[in-house]
Amino acid sequence: MVLAALGILFFLSFLLLARKFSIAHSELAPTKGGTYIEGSIGEFQPLNPWFTVQNDVNRDMVSLVFSGLLRYNPETKLIEPDLATMRVSPDSRIYTLTLREGLLWHDSTPENPHPVTPEDVLFTFKTIQDPDFPNPILRQNFEGVTVEKIDARTVRFHLEQSYSFFPSNLTIGILPKRSFEGIPVRKLRETTDFGFQPIGAGPYAFKSFAQTERSSEVTLQRFVRPGDREYFLERIILRIFPDYSTLLTDVRNLDGVRSVPRNDQGAPIIPQKFVLHRYTLPQYVALFFNLDKPMLQDRNLRLGLQLGTNKQILAETGKESVIVDTPLLQIDTSDWRYHFDASAAQGALFESNWNLPEKVRLQRLLEQREANAVGSLHIAPVVLLDTGAVLTVTGSLSIAGTGALLNGVELVKHATQTGTWIVSLHTDSSTGSLSMGTNLVRLMKKNNGSVIDSTYVWRTSNVSLYRRAVEEQRLVDQFLKSKSSDVPADMRLGIHDLTLDQGMLRRRMPTDARDIRVNDSGDQLSLRLLTSPSPPSYQKVAEDIAEQWHDLGVLVSIDIPSTAGEFEQRMLRRDYDVLLFGQSLLDNLDSYPYWHSSGVQRLKGGTVNLRLDAYNLSQYASQQSDSLLETIRETTSDKERQHALQELRSALATDVPAIFLYSPLYTFAVSPEVSGVSLGVLSLHSDRFLTLQRWFVRKERRLRDSVSWWSFIPWLLHGAR
Repeated sequence: MVLAALGILFFLSFLLLARKFSIAHSELAPTKGGTYIEGSIGEFQPLNPWFTVQNDVNRDMVSLVFSGLLRYNPETKLIEPDLATMRVSPDSRIYTLTLREGLLWHDSTPENPHPVTPEDVLFTFKTIQDPDFPNPILRQNFEGVTVEKIDARTVRFHLEQSYSFFPSNLTIGILPKRSFEGIPVRKLRETTDFGFQPIGAGPYAFKSFAQTERSSEVTLQRFVRPGDREYFLERIILRIFPDYSTLLTDVRNLDGVRSVPRNDQGAPIIPQKFVLHRYTLPQYVALFFNLDKPMLQDRNLRLGLQLGTNKQILAETGKESVIVDTPLLQIDTSDWRYHFDASAAQGALFESNWNLPEKVRLQRLLEQREANAVGSLHIAPVVLLDTGAVLTVTGSLSIAGTGALLNGVELVKHATQTGTWIVSLHTDSSTGSLSMGTNLVRLMKKNNGSVIDSTYVWRTSNVSLYRRAVEEQRLVDQFLKSKSSDVPADMRLGIHDLTLDQGMLRRRMPTDARDIRVNDSGDQLSLRLLTSPSPPSYQKVAEDIAEQWHDLGVLVSIDIPSTAGEFEQRMLRRDYDVLLFGQSLLDNLDSYPYWHSSGVQRLKGGTVNLRLDAYNLSQYASQQSDSLLETIRETTSDKERQHALQELRSALATDVPAIFLYSPLYTFAVSPEVSGVSLGVLSLHSDRFLTLQRWFVRKERRLRDSVSWWSFIPWLLHGAR
């Protein structure tokens, strides 16, 4: 019994020492296996890389099931090989792609392998180029491109002109030719059999689709490919919920949440156990000026609106934090050229064709004062006269001479003052009478009717109006004196200190609303701002814009269509003065489609000929900008591209075709049980899966590379330290 007890004690001590040795000389390391379950909001649709542009949920699945010839790397921000390696000609017009050896489609079996071939590549891209292809936006990416097979693993793309961003077009998923044999190109969007049982060549194969009471569930299984980096996760389950409240009822069973909404305070709505990853995409929200509208062709007006837009407040309203100043997101935006400046905004608008009513009134009074100051005829600019009263005017005969008329009344020599004349101007509607309001009184020669001098006189019979008019004249005097540096700053009077009240100027009070600007014809400056019903934050931002611009003297009416389809139609027709909307760039950050004149919507042909790919929402056309955009696309020199980008930034800042506001901030939530998550710089939401090979949920303890169990005895003999 003693020996047995000692034996047990020895055995337990040995196990304890072995465990101590293992812990001291090992580390936790990821191991293969396990399932990652992610929840998202949306609707599952048939999976096909050709038709996922507007469906982010499908993009996620497509990015795992299908692979392109190339792929974007969010860590290096470069386009890298995926199914193929690439060689590019020096002029960036010939792209040669060589498929990796041993690539198979997901429906391959040991008995019936289905290899990925150049024929599949040709089928994918030639189908996109077909005139009947039901995705014209994608087809546009391959206009002027010829694709041909070179050998059993190689294809070549020929471009009509240099396009340095072309590799990003080759990240689209390749499709198997034999799955679509016999299907007309125009019917491809209807191939639901393939869409619900898709066959790709990506790192995960489609296994099943299931519908539950709360969600749709897609299961993807790891598919090992030759040359792949090691993936740890064996299975991916993507659960699609109709709304976020339903998702939260199942959140305990989720390892990740795709896009976490925020509450009114901007905080993510997610249990605290999740780790949050915040990121932006190459996107911006902007106010696009419709430059087809005559009033918005006034650059000073656009500049004034830009300077008077407080982006910080708008970003806070939208619960955003990344403010932008340019659509060229690949350059440094730290040295903004324009900032919010209410005074500078008023200054720019002062130079525009649209003026505040008080400015129009002040300008008219200044012109009258200038006219009154010239010549020998001097009459008080404001008079209080009841009907029937008479205004007596005198002047020098040396100037007027004899036989002259004042307002049609003949001059008479003054009875008591030698060398002067006297005239009585009546108010009874007789010849020369002064009417109510502004009168232009003329001193004219009787014989030929030539004007000797003239002056403006404003008449009223109301004492209150008379006092207001006298005060108005005093304010004009103070305004003119304020231009002198001798007047103390606190005594100076500017146009912004005045307001128009019942047709007359008075000092502005803090409670006074800003007047609406008018043009020379008296038309009010009224703009219609169109925005999308989704996301809901657009409405709040639009309301803030309307309030800010009202302070500038601009009347803004907000137009939010009830449906996304109606909004898209209005946007296509350019049925707006200003558009609040967002634009998304891809990994190449190519701004050409959005600001080149080729993207302008041609409206003369009617609504039948509207282009879906007319992305130039401002209808902006500039020879300088067009040339720079073409250089950015075609050059192979990074130095030349960066110089062109800086020049383009200056051109856009000068022309002000839009006001760039902010980049939306997104939140991806993942359970602490999931390790290795590192997003990098994403270009699409689905790009978070481009680093999936590093994610893992299972760990095991492994001895370090320089240690083995043979090291246990020496360790034990040296005191088990």
